[in-house]
Amino acid sequence: MSALEKENTLGARITAEPRTDWSRSEVAALFELPFNDLLYSAQWVHRQYFDANAVQVSTLLSIKTGACPEDCAYCPQSIRFETAIDTHDLMPLEAVRAAAQRAKDAGATRFCMGASYRGPKDSQLEPIVEMVKAVKAIGLETCATLGLLRPGQAERLAEAGLDYYNHNLDSSAEFYEKIISTRTYADRLETLERVRTAGVKVCCGGIVGMGETRADRVGMLHTLATLAPQPESVPINELVPIPGTPLANTPALDPFEFVRCIAVARILMPRSHVRLSAGRSDFSDELQALCFFAGANSIFYGEKLLTTGNPDTAADRRLFERLGLVPEDAGMDARGRATQARAGMPAVEQCREQLPGAVAERLAAS
Repeated sequence: MSALEKENTLGARITAEPRTDWSRSEVAALFELPFNDLLYSAQWVHRQYFDANAVQVSTLLSIKTGACPEDCAYCPQSIRFETAIDTHDLMPLEAVRAAAQRAKDAGATRFCMGASYRGPKDSQLEPIVEMVKAVKAIGLETCATLGLLRPGQAERLAEAGLDYYNHNLDSSAEFYEKIISTRTYADRLETLERVRTAGVKVCCGGIVGMGETRADRVGMLHTLATLAPQPESVPINELVPIPGTPLANTPALDPFEFVRCIAVARILMPRSHVRLSAGRSDFSDELQALCFFAGANSIFYGEKLLTTGNPDTAADRRLFERLGLVPEDAGMDARGRATQARAGMPAVEQCREQLPGAVAERLAAS
Protein backbone atom coordinates (compact mmCIF):
# COMPACT_ATOMS: atom_id res chain seq x y z
CA MET A 1 0.00 0.00 0.00
CA SER A 2 1.44 3.35 -1.03
CA ALA A 3 1.49 6.60 0.90
CA LEU A 4 -1.43 7.74 -1.23
CA GLU A 5 -3.61 5.02 0.21
CA LYS A 6 -5.32 4.95 3.58
CA GLU A 7 -7.19 2.17 5.30
CA ASN A 8 -9.92 3.08 7.73
CA THR A 9 -10.75 1.12 10.83
CA LEU A 10 -13.79 -0.44 9.15
CA GLY A 11 -11.69 -1.97 6.40
CA ALA A 12 -12.28 0.21 3.34
CA ARG A 13 -9.06 1.17 1.54
CA ILE A 14 -9.14 4.85 0.60
CA THR A 15 -6.89 5.67 -2.31
CA ALA A 16 -6.16 8.71 -4.45
CA GLU A 17 -6.29 6.49 -7.54
CA PRO A 18 -9.62 5.27 -8.96
CA ARG A 19 -10.51 1.70 -8.07
CA THR A 20 -13.09 -0.42 -9.87
CA ASP A 21 -12.72 -3.36 -7.49
CA TRP A 22 -14.74 -1.94 -4.59
CA SER A 23 -16.85 -4.43 -2.68
CA ARG A 24 -20.27 -3.55 -1.32
CA SER A 25 -19.00 -4.14 2.19
CA GLU A 26 -16.24 -1.56 1.66
CA VAL A 27 -18.74 1.01 0.39
CA ALA A 28 -21.00 0.28 3.35
CA ALA A 29 -18.03 0.76 5.67
CA LEU A 30 -17.48 4.25 4.30
CA PHE A 31 -21.07 5.18 5.11
CA GLU A 32 -20.52 3.99 8.68
CA LEU A 33 -17.54 6.25 9.36
CA PRO A 34 -18.02 9.08 11.87
CA PHE A 35 -19.23 12.11 9.94
CA ASN A 36 -16.11 14.24 10.47
CA ASP A 37 -13.79 11.40 9.55
CA LEU A 38 -15.76 10.69 6.38
CA LEU A 39 -15.67 14.33 5.29
CA TYR A 40 -11.97 14.68 6.05
CA SER A 41 -11.23 11.55 4.02
CA ALA A 42 -13.33 12.84 1.13
CA GLN A 43 -11.63 16.24 1.21
CA TRP A 44 -8.20 14.56 1.20
CA VAL A 45 -9.14 12.54 -1.88
CA HIS A 46 -10.71 15.56 -3.56
CA ARG A 47 -7.56 17.64 -3.30
CA GLN A 48 -5.47 15.01 -5.12
CA TYR A 49 -7.14 15.84 -8.44
CA PHE A 50 -9.06 19.08 -8.14
CA ASP A 51 -8.72 22.63 -6.95
CA ALA A 52 -10.87 22.37 -3.82
CA ASN A 53 -12.29 25.86 -4.41
CA ALA A 54 -13.31 25.46 -8.07
CA VAL A 55 -16.76 24.30 -9.18
CA GLN A 56 -17.74 23.24 -12.70
CA VAL A 57 -20.87 25.11 -13.85
CA SER A 58 -23.44 23.63 -16.24
CA THR A 59 -26.82 24.82 -17.50
CA LEU A 60 -29.63 22.38 -18.26
CA LEU A 61 -32.39 23.07 -20.80
CA SER A 62 -35.45 20.90 -21.40
CA ILE A 63 -35.65 20.93 -25.19
CA LYS A 64 -38.74 18.67 -25.10
CA THR A 65 -40.93 18.42 -22.01
CA GLY A 66 -43.63 15.90 -21.08
CA ALA A 67 -45.55 13.15 -22.91
CA CYS A 68 -42.98 10.52 -21.90
CA PRO A 69 -44.35 6.94 -22.08
CA GLU A 70 -42.20 5.70 -19.18
CA ASP A 71 -43.53 5.17 -15.64
CA CYS A 72 -40.61 6.48 -13.56
CA ALA A 73 -42.33 7.09 -10.21
CA TYR A 74 -40.41 10.30 -9.50
CA CYS A 75 -40.98 12.01 -12.85
CA PRO A 76 -43.75 14.51 -13.63
CA GLN A 77 -43.12 14.14 -17.38
CA SER A 78 -44.78 10.72 -17.56
CA ILE A 79 -48.08 10.57 -19.43
CA ARG A 80 -49.24 8.12 -16.75
CA PHE A 81 -49.42 10.77 -14.00
CA GLU A 82 -51.60 13.85 -13.59
CA THR A 83 -49.13 16.66 -12.96
CA ALA A 84 -49.17 20.39 -13.59
CA ILE A 85 -46.02 20.70 -15.70
CA ASP A 86 -46.04 22.71 -18.92
CA THR A 87 -45.41 20.39 -21.83
CA HIS A 88 -43.90 21.36 -25.16
CA ASP A 89 -42.60 19.66 -28.28
CA LEU A 90 -38.99 19.88 -29.42
CA MET A 91 -37.76 23.45 -29.32
CA PRO A 92 -36.62 25.20 -32.52
CA LEU A 93 -32.90 25.26 -33.19
CA GLU A 94 -32.62 29.03 -32.89
CA ALA A 95 -34.31 29.03 -29.47
CA VAL A 96 -31.82 26.45 -28.21
CA ARG A 97 -28.91 28.40 -29.70
CA ALA A 98 -30.10 31.58 -27.95
CA ALA A 99 -30.49 29.77 -24.62
CA ALA A 100 -26.97 28.36 -24.94
CA GLN A 101 -25.56 31.82 -25.61
CA ARG A 102 -27.33 33.19 -22.52
CA ALA A 103 -25.91 30.33 -20.47
CA LYS A 104 -22.39 31.08 -21.66
CA ASP A 105 -22.83 34.78 -20.98
CA ALA A 106 -23.96 33.92 -17.43
CA GLY A 107 -20.80 31.88 -16.80
CA ALA A 108 -21.73 28.28 -17.68
CA THR A 109 -19.10 26.13 -19.39
CA ARG A 110 -21.33 23.17 -20.28
CA PHE A 111 -24.80 23.14 -21.83
CA CYS A 112 -26.99 20.11 -21.26
CA MET A 113 -30.05 19.36 -23.39
CA GLY A 114 -32.76 17.05 -22.09
CA ALA A 115 -35.65 15.56 -24.07
CA SER A 116 -38.43 13.41 -22.65
CA TYR A 117 -38.16 10.37 -24.91
CA ARG A 118 -38.06 6.73 -23.95
CA GLY A 119 -35.40 6.83 -26.61
CA PRO A 120 -35.32 8.92 -29.78
CA LYS A 121 -36.08 7.50 -33.19
CA ASP A 122 -33.40 8.22 -35.78
CA SER A 123 -35.62 10.87 -37.34
CA GLN A 124 -36.06 12.55 -33.93
CA LEU A 125 -32.32 12.51 -33.34
CA GLU A 126 -31.41 14.54 -36.43
CA PRO A 127 -32.63 17.96 -35.20
CA ILE A 128 -30.87 17.31 -31.88
CA VAL A 129 -27.65 16.59 -33.78
CA GLU A 130 -27.94 20.08 -35.27
CA MET A 131 -28.48 21.53 -31.78
CA VAL A 132 -25.30 19.84 -30.56
CA LYS A 133 -23.36 21.34 -33.45
CA ALA A 134 -24.80 24.79 -32.77
CA VAL A 135 -24.00 24.72 -29.05
CA LYS A 136 -20.51 23.42 -29.73
CA ALA A 137 -19.93 26.30 -32.16
CA ILE A 138 -20.71 28.78 -29.37
CA GLY A 139 -17.76 27.40 -27.40
CA LEU A 140 -19.57 25.38 -24.75
CA GLU A 141 -19.12 21.77 -23.76
CA THR A 142 -22.16 19.78 -24.86
CA CYS A 143 -24.25 17.23 -23.01
CA ALA A 144 -27.51 15.46 -23.87
CA THR A 145 -29.96 13.25 -22.03
CA LEU A 146 -32.41 11.64 -24.41
CA GLY A 147 -33.19 8.25 -22.89
CA LEU A 148 -32.17 4.90 -24.32
CA LEU A 149 -29.96 4.98 -27.41
CA ARG A 150 -30.25 2.58 -30.34
CA PRO A 151 -27.24 1.14 -32.19
CA GLY A 152 -25.42 3.87 -34.10
CA GLN A 153 -27.06 6.81 -32.34
CA ALA A 154 -24.23 7.42 -29.89
CA GLU A 155 -21.81 7.51 -32.81
CA ARG A 156 -24.05 10.03 -34.60
CA LEU A 157 -23.99 12.29 -31.54
CA ALA A 158 -20.24 11.88 -31.18
CA GLU A 159 -19.72 12.95 -34.79
CA ALA A 160 -21.76 16.09 -34.08
CA GLY A 161 -19.40 16.99 -31.24
CA LEU A 162 -21.25 15.73 -28.16
CA ASP A 163 -18.94 15.74 -25.15
CA TYR A 164 -21.14 14.07 -22.50
CA TYR A 165 -24.20 11.85 -22.46
CA ASN A 166 -26.28 11.67 -19.29
CA HIS A 167 -28.10 8.47 -18.44
CA ASN A 168 -28.62 7.85 -14.73
CA LEU A 169 -28.94 4.50 -13.01
CA ASP A 170 -31.44 6.14 -10.60
CA SER A 171 -30.91 3.68 -7.72
CA SER A 172 -29.63 0.23 -6.86
CA ALA A 173 -30.60 -2.70 -9.07
CA GLU A 174 -32.67 -4.07 -6.15
CA PHE A 175 -34.69 -0.90 -5.56
CA TYR A 176 -35.00 0.00 -9.23
CA GLU A 177 -37.94 -2.30 -9.94
CA LYS A 178 -39.95 -0.52 -7.25
CA ILE A 179 -39.84 2.80 -9.11
CA ILE A 180 -39.69 1.85 -12.82
CA SER A 181 -41.19 -1.01 -14.81
CA THR A 182 -40.99 0.22 -18.41
CA ARG A 183 -37.24 -0.14 -18.82
CA THR A 184 -34.76 -2.40 -17.08
CA TYR A 185 -31.53 -1.74 -15.24
CA ALA A 186 -29.80 -3.72 -17.98
CA ASP A 187 -31.28 -1.34 -20.58
CA ARG A 188 -29.60 1.58 -18.83
CA LEU A 189 -26.25 -0.19 -18.61
CA GLU A 190 -26.48 -1.05 -22.31
CA THR A 191 -26.95 2.60 -23.26
CA LEU A 192 -23.98 3.57 -21.08
CA GLU A 193 -21.86 1.00 -22.90
CA ARG A 194 -22.95 2.36 -26.29
CA VAL A 195 -22.02 5.88 -25.18
CA ARG A 196 -18.62 4.80 -23.93
CA THR A 197 -17.89 2.76 -27.07
CA ALA A 198 -18.69 5.81 -29.22
CA GLY A 199 -16.06 7.85 -27.37
CA VAL A 200 -18.52 10.14 -25.58
CA LYS A 201 -17.91 10.88 -21.91
CA VAL A 202 -20.37 9.39 -19.45
CA CYS A 203 -22.50 11.40 -17.05
CA CYS A 204 -24.23 8.95 -14.74
CA GLY A 205 -25.54 9.15 -11.20
CA GLY A 206 -28.82 8.66 -9.40
CA ILE A 207 -31.53 9.91 -7.09
CA VAL A 208 -31.65 9.55 -3.32
CA GLY A 209 -34.57 10.14 -0.99
CA MET A 210 -37.08 8.01 -2.92
CA GLY A 211 -37.78 5.81 0.08
CA GLU A 212 -34.81 3.55 -0.52
CA THR A 213 -32.63 2.19 2.28
CA ARG A 214 -28.98 3.01 2.92
CA ALA A 215 -28.19 -0.41 1.47
CA ASP A 216 -29.74 0.78 -1.79
CA ARG A 217 -27.62 3.92 -1.75
CA VAL A 218 -24.60 1.72 -1.16
CA GLY A 219 -25.65 -0.46 -4.10
CA MET A 220 -26.10 2.46 -6.48
CA LEU A 221 -22.72 4.01 -5.66
CA HIS A 222 -21.05 0.60 -5.80
CA THR A 223 -22.39 0.03 -9.32
CA LEU A 224 -21.19 3.46 -10.46
CA ALA A 225 -17.74 3.00 -8.92
CA THR A 226 -17.21 -0.41 -10.50
CA LEU A 227 -17.97 0.76 -14.04
CA ALA A 228 -14.72 0.59 -16.01
CA PRO A 229 -13.86 3.32 -16.61
CA GLN A 230 -15.80 5.28 -14.02
CA PRO A 231 -18.18 8.04 -15.19
CA GLU A 232 -16.51 11.39 -15.77
CA SER A 233 -19.51 13.15 -14.23
CA VAL A 234 -21.67 11.84 -11.36
CA PRO A 235 -24.86 13.81 -10.61
CA ILE A 236 -26.37 13.12 -7.20
CA ASN A 237 -30.02 14.19 -7.13
CA GLU A 238 -32.29 14.45 -4.13
CA LEU A 239 -35.90 13.62 -4.89
CA VAL A 240 -38.11 16.62 -5.53
CA PRO A 241 -41.58 15.29 -4.65
CA ILE A 242 -43.99 16.45 -7.36
CA PRO A 243 -47.77 16.40 -6.73
CA GLY A 244 -49.41 13.80 -8.93
CA THR A 245 -46.45 11.41 -8.99
CA PRO A 246 -46.39 8.20 -6.92
CA LEU A 247 -43.55 9.60 -4.78
CA ALA A 248 -45.29 12.91 -4.02
CA ASN A 249 -45.57 12.19 -0.29
CA THR A 250 -42.19 10.55 0.26
CA PRO A 251 -40.53 11.76 3.51
CA ALA A 252 -37.43 13.90 3.03
CA LEU A 253 -33.99 12.33 3.38
CA ASP A 254 -31.87 13.33 6.38
CA PRO A 255 -29.58 16.12 5.05
CA PHE A 256 -26.55 14.53 6.71
CA GLU A 257 -27.26 11.32 4.82
CA PHE A 258 -27.22 13.29 1.58
CA VAL A 259 -23.82 14.74 2.49
CA ARG A 260 -22.61 11.21 3.24
CA CYS A 261 -23.66 10.20 -0.27
CA ILE A 262 -21.60 13.03 -1.74
CA ALA A 263 -18.56 12.17 0.37
CA VAL A 264 -18.71 8.46 -0.43
CA ALA A 265 -19.11 9.22 -4.15
CA ARG A 266 -16.02 11.43 -3.98
CA ILE A 267 -13.93 8.73 -2.27
CA LEU A 268 -15.11 6.01 -4.66
CA MET A 269 -14.58 8.09 -7.82
CA PRO A 270 -11.62 10.42 -7.18
CA ARG A 271 -11.32 11.79 -10.72
CA SER A 272 -15.02 12.28 -11.44
CA HIS A 273 -16.90 15.54 -11.13
CA VAL A 274 -19.59 15.03 -8.49
CA ARG A 275 -22.57 17.27 -9.21
CA LEU A 276 -25.23 18.71 -6.93
CA SER A 277 -28.30 18.32 -9.11
CA ALA A 278 -32.05 18.23 -8.48
CA GLY A 279 -33.15 19.19 -4.98
CA ARG A 280 -30.53 21.90 -4.51
CA SER A 281 -33.18 24.62 -4.57
CA ASP A 282 -34.35 23.37 -1.16
CA PHE A 283 -30.85 23.23 0.33
CA SER A 284 -29.69 25.88 2.75
CA ASP A 285 -26.41 27.62 1.99
CA GLU A 286 -24.94 25.75 4.96
CA LEU A 287 -25.95 22.37 3.52
CA GLN A 288 -24.50 23.26 0.13
CA ALA A 289 -21.26 24.32 1.80
CA LEU A 290 -21.04 20.92 3.51
CA CYS A 291 -21.59 19.23 0.16
CA PHE A 292 -18.77 21.22 -1.43
CA PHE A 293 -16.49 20.29 1.47
CA ALA A 294 -17.50 16.64 1.01
CA GLY A 295 -16.25 16.76 -2.58
CA ALA A 296 -19.08 18.08 -4.75
CA ASN A 297 -17.51 20.19 -7.49
CA SER A 298 -20.20 20.70 -10.11
CA ILE A 299 -23.62 22.36 -10.15
CA PHE A 300 -26.42 23.19 -12.53
CA TYR A 301 -26.60 26.95 -12.90
CA GLY A 302 -29.88 28.65 -13.75
CA GLU A 303 -33.40 28.99 -12.43
CA LYS A 304 -34.82 25.69 -13.71
CA LEU A 305 -33.75 22.13 -14.36
CA LEU A 306 -35.86 19.87 -16.60
CA THR A 307 -39.08 20.49 -14.68
CA THR A 308 -38.05 21.56 -11.17
CA GLY A 309 -36.70 24.76 -9.68
CA ASN A 310 -33.06 25.61 -9.13
CA PRO A 311 -31.33 28.45 -7.23
CA ASP A 312 -31.12 31.55 -9.40
CA THR A 313 -27.77 32.65 -10.76
CA ALA A 314 -27.53 35.66 -8.45
CA ALA A 315 -27.99 33.43 -5.39
CA ASP A 316 -25.26 31.10 -6.63
CA ARG A 317 -22.89 33.98 -7.23
CA ARG A 318 -23.46 35.24 -3.70
CA LEU A 319 -22.85 31.78 -2.27
CA PHE A 320 -19.65 31.38 -4.28
CA GLU A 321 -18.42 34.74 -2.99
CA ARG A 322 -19.20 33.84 0.62
CA LEU A 323 -17.37 30.52 0.32
CA GLY A 324 -14.47 31.75 -1.80
CA LEU A 325 -15.43 29.43 -4.67
CA VAL A 326 -14.76 30.13 -8.33
CA PRO A 327 -16.14 28.60 -11.55
CA GLU A 328 -13.88 25.94 -13.01
CA ASP A 329 -12.35 26.64 -16.41
CA ALA A 330 -14.04 25.01 -19.39
CA GLY A 331 -12.63 21.65 -20.37
CA MET A 332 -10.90 20.88 -17.10
CA ASP A 333 -10.88 17.13 -16.68
CA ALA A 334 -9.06 15.37 -13.87
CA ARG A 335 -8.25 12.36 -16.01
CA GLY A 336 -4.55 12.61 -16.75
CA ARG A 337 -4.43 16.25 -15.65
CA ALA A 338 -3.90 15.92 -11.92
CA THR A 339 -1.16 18.55 -11.68
CA GLN A 340 -3.12 21.18 -13.59
CA ALA A 341 -6.37 20.41 -11.78
CA ARG A 342 -4.59 21.05 -8.48
CA ALA A 343 -3.51 24.53 -9.52
CA GLY A 344 -2.25 26.38 -6.47
CA MET A 345 -2.11 23.21 -4.41
CA PRO A 346 1.08 21.62 -3.05
CA ALA A 347 2.47 18.71 -5.00
CA VAL A 348 1.05 15.33 -3.98
CA GLU A 349 4.35 14.29 -2.44
CA GLN A 350 4.10 17.32 -0.13
CA CYS A 351 0.50 16.87 1.00
CA ARG A 352 0.44 13.33 2.35
CA GLU A 353 -1.24 14.49 5.48
CA GLN A 354 -2.00 11.83 8.01
CA LEU A 355 -5.70 11.16 8.31
CA PRO A 356 -6.94 11.00 11.90
CA GLY A 357 -6.07 7.85 13.75
CA ALA A 358 -9.75 6.95 13.89
CA VAL A 359 -9.79 6.83 10.09
CA ALA A 360 -6.43 5.57 8.94
CA GLU A 361 -2.77 5.11 9.61
CA ARG A 362 -0.07 6.64 7.50
CA LEU A 363 1.97 4.04 5.67
CA ALA A 364 5.43 4.61 4.22
CA ALA A 365 5.78 4.78 0.46
CA SER A 366 6.27 1.42 -1.10
